[in-house]
Amino acid sequence: MTSVATRSELTLRAETAADLMVANPVSIREDASVAEAVALFATRGFGAAPVIDDAGWPVGVISHSDVIVHDHARKVWGPPSVDYFRSDEPTSAQPRATVPDNTAAPPCVRDLMTPAVFSVSADTPAARVVREMLGLRVHRLFVVDDNGVLVGVISALDILRRLRE
Repeated sequence: MTSVATRSELTLRAETAADLMVANPVSIREDASVAEAVALFATRGFGAAPVIDDAGWPVGVISHSDVIVHDHARKVWGPPSVDYFRSDEPTSAQPRATVPDNTAAPPCVRDLMTPAVFSVSADTPAARVVREMLGLRVHRLFVVDDNGVLVGVISALDILRRLRE
């Protein structure tokens, strides 16, 4: 039995990043609690959110993965029981044990976020947006204005929505 393969070409129906982006994306402050980030993911159905500073500039990205990795590490390794960074440590190979600090503030978004922001301008050609995402191996790019302020986000799903036969 011989099968005949048919070739289907897809076309990206967008000229620029502005055509692909979701404008005014929901973001989270860098000093927000991790609980706030989790609530945002749960209530809005997001997998990640841009992290902004007080001026509205993107400073990172927080994702489900960041929260899961942090939570897993905390469960596996627990709070630190050895202080490797004290300047008065003994010179022997045995570090001094310390009592875990259970009074430490819970982590905030800035503690867990990926501190890299891959961004483009609104007039970046759509083909370049796709090449950037593939080359950087990221699921989203942020769109910033001439002052570096976050104005949009482009996810891989946004690109798929604009593909047509």
